[in-house]
Amino acid sequence: MMRFLPGSVTLVGGGPGDPDLVTVGALRALRAADVVLYDRLAPLECLAECRDDCERVDVGKVPRGAFTPQERINQMLIEHARAGRVVVRFKGGDPFVFGRGGEEWQACAEAGVPVQVLPGVSSSISVPALAAIPVTHRGLTQGFSVVSGHVPPGDPRSSLDWAALARTHATLVVLMGVKNLPAISAALLEGGLDAGTPATVIADAGTPRMRIVHATLATVAEAATREGIRPPAITVIGSVAAPGLLG
Repeated sequence: MMRFLPGSVTLVGGGPGDPDLVTVGALRALRAADVVLYDRLAPLECLAECRDDCERVDVGKVPRGAFTPQERINQMLIEHARAGRVVVRFKGGDPFVFGRGGEEWQACAEAGVPVQVLPGVSSSISVPALAAIPVTHRGLTQGFSVVSGHVPPGDPRSSLDWAALARTHATLVVLMGVKNLPAISAALLEGGLDAGTPATVIADAGTPRMRIVHATLATVAEAATREGIRPPAITVIGSVAAPGLLG
């Protein structure tokens, strides 16, 4: 069982948004915290678990809106810990799956601040599940890949081989890919993935606003635009994304 000590930082994963998908350990951490630095994608209802005297700091990053630089977040974690506080960094999903938790761990470790991680339910598998999409299914696919769509194919910053992903026949789960979905779809089509491959976009999963848009690889970008899909959303591409697969 983890201990939450003064002068330390705990990176806590809050899951995809539904408070029911927060771990027992995450609730214990919030109850013990002197200060919580939280993201907008964390299940904010769970902040009610904090003590009345707990300081709660919004450090979220809103696309084209309010933005707290990662360097400042790292600095705040260190400053609060050095002040002798029990510090919790509360994130959506899992801190180590596109959550920049590794960077926060490194910053704390380099500053000599004790740090630990409480894993969360990753949105990469839980969001498809909430939409009745199994990322693996006997007879259809034997694996899945999780990638970030934050950087489009062809961008010098991209390290992904989209053509190779198109050839795997595995389920492809794309996080943070709403803006670049047209380019991603085009790259997969160019890589040889069939245009009729099922593709589903799931937005605001784990909340009452959850929306599911079924399409194909060739039409998914257009469908997402037509339906007004905005982040946070996840796209699942592969045979398992076919509507009604589970009946």
